Amino acid sequence: MRRRLAMMIGTWRTAVRAVPRWLRLAVGLGVVGAVLLTAGTVASVNWIRRGADGHLFTAATVPEAPVALVLGTKVQPDGEPSPFLAARLEIARQLYASGKVGAILVSGDNIRPEYDEPTAMRRWLVERGVPAHKVVRDYAGLDTYDSCARAKRIFGVDRATLVTQSFHLPRAVTVCRRLGVDANGVGDETARAYERTWRISSSREHGAAVKAALDVLSGRDPAHLGRRETGVDDALLAG
Repeated sequence: MRRRLAMMIGTWRTAVRAVPRWLRLAVGLGVVGAVLLTAGTVASVNWIRRGADGHLFTAATVPEAPVALVLGTKVQPDGEPSPFLAARLEIARQLYASGKVGAILVSGDNIRPEYDEPTAMRRWLVERGVPAHKVVRDYAGLDTYDSCARAKRIFGVDRATLVTQSFHLPRAVTVCRRLGVDANGVGDETARAYERTWRISSSREHGAAVKAALDVLSGRDPAHLGRRETGVDDALLAG
């Protein structure tokens, strides 16, 4: 038995030596990289969960806040919000109608002239009864970090209710809170009806968690800053 084991070990060592050194090094680095990536992902997800703990609510139970911050997502080619975005906007409409917020900041992508999430979001809300002067557009909310950073630094938002899908909400709340916005959140569940899109989007949250942690740790500036905007203040003061 010992001789057989010794022969097997010897055969294995011979096989390993036959592998080029560069390939052994590449495999070793790949294994180390995979371990580090897994550890970083787990740590980032836990950081997000802890940061959002106690700050996730329903539209009925969320505390009042001056502003609802609606995070943008896809707008259809005809200019209509996608079902995921419309679901977020409906929550914001309910928050305004119930007096839970006094103004709505819609933050999304307008990096190309022909694609304008904030204007589509504002139009949807106004068509459903929210006064136009109560809806403020942020045209440079290119991702969650940028939307939160700009809400604080450009629009002067100190306290807000974040609105997005429930799978995205913990990350959004944690990032905003880390950037100085006293944020609670309300998450949409109705878009679960779009099962495939929901599943794909949910699965991306693990990678997004790592990016969020790196963004916050780096303290990077948003892609676009610009001058201080008074739109939210004006909306809150308007009758």
